[in-house]
Amino acid sequence: MVKLSSLGDVVHTLAAAMDMHQAMAHAEIDWVVEDAFAPLLQTCPAIQRIVPSRIRRWRKQWWTAETRREWGAFIHQLQAVEYDAVIDLQGLTKSALISRLAKLSPTGKRYAMANRTRGSAYESPTRWVADVLIECPWESHAVQRARHVCAKALAYSEPHQAIKTMFTAPDATVFPPTIALVHGTSRSDKCWPLENWTRLACQLVSQGFHLALPQSNDAEERVATHIAQACPGSVVWPRSDVYTLTGQLAACVGVIGVDSGPSHIAVALGLPHVQIYNFDTAWRTEPLQSAWQQSVYAHPHPSVEVVMQTWQTCMHAHMRATKAQP
Repeated sequence: MVKLSSLGDVVHTLAAAMDMHQAMAHAEIDWVVEDAFAPLLQTCPAIQRIVPSRIRRWRKQWWTAETRREWGAFIHQLQAVEYDAVIDLQGLTKSALISRLAKLSPTGKRYAMANRTRGSAYESPTRWVADVLIECPWESHAVQRARHVCAKALAYSEPHQAIKTMFTAPDATVFPPTIALVHGTSRSDKCWPLENWTRLACQLVSQGFHLALPQSNDAEERVATHIAQACPGSVVWPRSDVYTLTGQLAACVGVIGVDSGPSHIAVALGLPHVQIYNFDTAWRTEPLQSAWQQSVYAHPHPSVEVVMQTWQTCMHAHMRATKAQP
């Protein structure tokens, strides 16, 4: 499997790996991914071998001796196995290059998406190197698109039900009951207003919850600090790698967040979750088919009241499901 980035996209593709793992019990699945996200794949039992790439950095520093050494080591690792199937789930020039460089077994084939889907990037080289192109519906959810491509490539029935894809030990330092508020995102227009986060945080604290505020850069740290100062009982998590963050989220009773990588991790962990959208794009990346994982959308942004009501709905649904388990 070739799916390099970004964090949310990698998380969305985990379900396809789990499908293959369940449909083909003896399959050995390797995954080429950006090295920053490689630790995340350790939480997915379907993955046999992780092949980390630094192609983002290599493209910017291609002339250096260090880049040449790292590139050579990467090619050596990539070509250590002959593959029966190489599946490009990124659909970009960089993923097409890696797909082409991977070795095939005598009967092996390269698979790729035949077309762009709405809201997603797509570059023509992915078509040039593929032996088999797989048509994708124009309006495809990110999770279902990857599941569709893999099912068609390997000829098993395409599942549609929601599936837990990440399994990791909860971080014992997270004090229960904690809700994580994922306020940070790579795009400023996806952010929820600071005053909304503060109001929501204070309401949750008044209900007896502890709050955790992840942050990955200076701007996010300032927002997290502001919320924590306004709401005693809130903790700003130190910056960490994605594996540590996943363990911290796994220890929470739930997550409320904007459309971002950590929010999608919460979904993959099976946590109660509310995902906040300022744009009508929830159909492409929102949680699928789970009563305790829901998205909310409004323009210019959803209200605190709607987010809180949806959170309560998710929590109640999760409690009912938990009680119903034998």
